[in-house]
Amino acid sequence: MDINVFLEPMRAVLTQIGVFLPKLALAVVVLIAGWLLARLARFAVARGLRAINFNVLTERAGMDGFLKQGGIQSDTTEIFAVLVYWLVVFIALVIAFNGLGLTYITDLLGQVVLFVPKVIVALLLFAFGGYFAMFVGNTVATYCRNVGIKDGELLGKLAQYAIIAFVVLMALDQVSIGGDVVRHSFLILLAGVVLGLALAFGIGGQKWAAQLLERWWPRGRGE
Repeated sequence: MDINVFLEPMRAVLTQIGVFLPKLALAVVVLIAGWLLARLARFAVARGLRAINFNVLTERAGMDGFLKQGGIQSDTTEIFAVLVYWLVVFIALVIAFNGLGLTYITDLLGQVVLFVPKVIVALLLFAFGGYFAMFVGNTVATYCRNVGIKDGELLGKLAQYAIIAFVVLMALDQVSIGGDVVRHSFLILLAGVVLGLALAFGIGGQKWAAQLLERWWPRGRGE
C-alpha cells in the first residue's frame, strides 16, 4: 500500500494552513492598527470640534437638549466622535476580511461604511439648520417687535419650525430614509395646512382674520 495516498491530503491541508496563517496574522495586525487609529481619530475629532466651539452651536441649536430629553448623556460633539470611531473600525474590518478573501462579509461592511458618512452629513444638517432656524426665528420676532407687529414671538416660532421641518426632510433624504414617501407625505401635509388656513380665512374666519391683521398692522399706521 502506497503511504503517499494518505499523506497527500495532509500535505494539502498543511499547505492551505500555511497560506492562511500569514493572511490571518496580517488581518489581526490591521484590526489592531485600525482600532488604535479609531481611538486616535475619536479623540482628535472631539477635541477639534470643541476647539472651534461646535458644541456651542449644537447647544444653541437645541440638539444637545433634545438628546438629554431622550436620556442620552453624550452631546452631539461626542456622537460625531463616536461615528468617526466606528467608521475607522469598519474600514479596518473591510480591509481585514478582504485580505482573508471573505468577500461576502466585506460587501456587507462596505454598505455600513457608505452609510456612516451619510449619518454624519445628516447630523451636520441638523446642527447648522437648527442654528439657522433659531437665528431666523429670533430675527423675525425682533423685527416684528421693532415695527410694532403683535404676536411677533408666534411668527418667529412659525418661521423657525418651518425651517426645521425643511431641514428634517433634507436630513432624512440624505440617509435615504423614507425616500419619496417622506417627501410626498410632507408635501401633502403642508398642502393640507395651507388649504385649511385658506378656508379659515376665506370662509369661516373672516372676522377673526380681520382682527388678527388689525393687531399686526393697525389701520392708523398706514395713514
